[in-house]
Amino acid sequence: MSNELLWLIFCLVQFGLLVLTYKMFGLTGLYVWIGFGIVAANLQVVKSVDMFGISATLGNIIYGSIFLATDLINEKYGRKHAQRAVLIGFVMMVSFTIITQLALRFAPNEFDFAQGALETLFSIQIRITAGSLIAYLISQTLDVYLFDKIKSKFGSPNQLWIRNNGSTLVSQAIDTAIFTFIAFLGVFPFPVVMEIFWFSYVIKIATSLIDTPFVYWMRGIQPKEI
Repeated sequence: MSNELLWLIFCLVQFGLLVLTYKMFGLTGLYVWIGFGIVAANLQVVKSVDMFGISATLGNIIYGSIFLATDLINEKYGRKHAQRAVLIGFVMMVSFTIITQLALRFAPNEFDFAQGALETLFSIQIRITAGSLIAYLISQTLDVYLFDKIKSKFGSPNQLWIRNNGSTLVSQAIDTAIFTFIAFLGVFPFPVVMEIFWFSYVIKIATSLIDTPFVYWMRGIQPKEI
């Protein structure tokens, strides 16, 4: 199976699981998904793959599902709850970083087989971590703000796609720019940095467009709130 086809399946599976989580657990499930998603995205991003003839990292799909979750929260529960979700994700990412760094400090015994793999996954690179944290907080806060503003002008039920895609496409551009330039500017030649930026953003645009039917689907769900 090609990586391109697998990427599409990956999108549908992850968005489908988000729908299921919302149906079963409501707003609480969306909060949990955002915390889970930010951790999963930071694990997947260390894997590089080739798609459409260009090298890319995983993590963009699950990261895109976080924007879908916050947009749905904004749509059904309001801006205050959406901003709370953003802060939950930020705290989870900071907590995950701290805990994994402390875990690496334990000296493994002679029977351990996991230390090397854990170091590969969790060894911190300051610029990448800083870029990820800053990009997440700024872009998600912007997404919540833009969704609310667009909703004030395009607030009819059938204009949800404008609110969802308009806020996400702008905030994802900001997210991609902040992360790419903090993490890679000066590390790679500028043309390479721009290639990373544009390809990452194109993948995020495609992910955002695929999630549009899911946000309509989820809006119509009456979940079990816990």
